[in-house]
Amino acid sequence: MATADTSTFPTMDTASKRAPAPWWAADQKLRDEGATRNFPRPLLAESIYAPVRSSIKINYVAPVYLLVLYEDGARREGETSIDGVPESRLRKFAGKLTFVPAGHRYREWHETSEAVRMTYLYLDPTKLHGLAYADAVRIPKVFFEDSILWATAIKLKSALDSNNAGASYLGSLVNVLTHELSRSGRGPTPALRHRGGLASWQRRALTAYIDVHLNEQIPLATLARLAGLSQHHFCRAFKHSFGVPPHGYHVRRRIQQAKLLLSDPAASITNVGLHLGYPHTSSFSIAFRKITGQTPSAFRRNLE
Repeated sequence: MATADTSTFPTMDTASKRAPAPWWAADQKLRDEGATRNFPRPLLAESIYAPVRSSIKINYVAPVYLLVLYEDGARREGETSIDGVPESRLRKFAGKLTFVPAGHRYREWHETSEAVRMTYLYLDPTKLHGLAYADAVRIPKVFFEDSILWATAIKLKSALDSNNAGASYLGSLVNVLTHELSRSGRGPTPALRHRGGLASWQRRALTAYIDVHLNEQIPLATLARLAGLSQHHFCRAFKHSFGVPPHGYHVRRRIQQAKLLLSDPAASITNVGLHLGYPHTSSFSIAFRKITGQTPSAFRRNLE
């Protein structure tokens, strides 16, 4: 059994040579550029793939925050633990998140029954200073679900993976991610549910369509037709899959995009609202506060 054990950043080895080495998300040129452009530094991500019937062992502790995205996979045997949290032997963990606060020891091992794909995002603790719920990031979490946090983390991973995203855009994504992380679990969030709801192709088609039409009013009939279902069946299946009705999901995605736009100090609150389909600043502020618990201007101040 090939394993890896480290006291700094989590790395792993597997019995298969197909598992790639971890990669630096931002190349040296971009990281050097960030030194003079307020780029979040260091910005490190690791992407890990392990085929079926692999053995993985991870032992981690570091002065930075770690967010783990389990994109695919299941284990025949294994255990995941963080200091201060009961251990978990959950076998199917695709779509789950694990958060490790700075200074907490995180241990995990898998005997994989399905191919495993994980991403590690390391976050600078200073990015969370001054946030309204910064104390929340001192709480470790194992295998939790938060679809809004997940979507932002995947967007950040994709931007890093492209290796050509600008420093300003990456910095904005990091700001939004850390803010959402500080609020995760403080209120109801759509769960990443699958069984009994929409099929994977339906979820992909619907989320892609909603993202393209964020600034529009989307008729329920349009979404139901896209999924090939009656409106009644569609509404029930959508809520089962996402935890909220279609309109609620649409609004949450609008506000998530608003957070990203508001992290740019050059963008006015009025223009952000108009860009997302809110004809009046007051209606935008009401919707934003209903989802986040604060006004757009307060959110922007907390990012500074």
